[in-house]
Amino acid sequence: MTLIFQFCTILIICFIGEALYSIIPLPIPASIYGLVLMLICLRFNIIKLDKIEKAGDFLVQIMPLMFIPAAVGLITVWDSLRAILFPILITIVITTIIVMVVTGKSTELVMKMERNKKSERNNL
Repeated sequence: MTLIFQFCTILIICFIGEALYSIIPLPIPASIYGLVLMLICLRFNIIKLDKIEKAGDFLVQIMPLMFIPAAVGLITVWDSLRAILFPILITIVITTIIVMVVTGKSTELVMKMERNKKSERNNL
């Protein structure tokens, strides 16, 4: 029952993101609105992490299954993709490297900020 409640909480946040997408005339996907809303709720303790953690872990575990329909769809248009396969692969490699670098640098920054907070607390 806990997993169902946690999943419903996540779905409600996603629904609110969809509603915001309909209301706000910006070219931002509804999922981004939902992610930002979830971040705000978690950051300001509107929703406690332990109230959605199990459902979130479950969704992350099954995420690869969600890509199977998209992969099957690519197989059906393989003849069209073959002509542009090289530019697509180059784009995938470059963007993957960029994402890895930005993620690593962001993580380093957050870890440095946490260390600074700890050292400030220890100095007091």
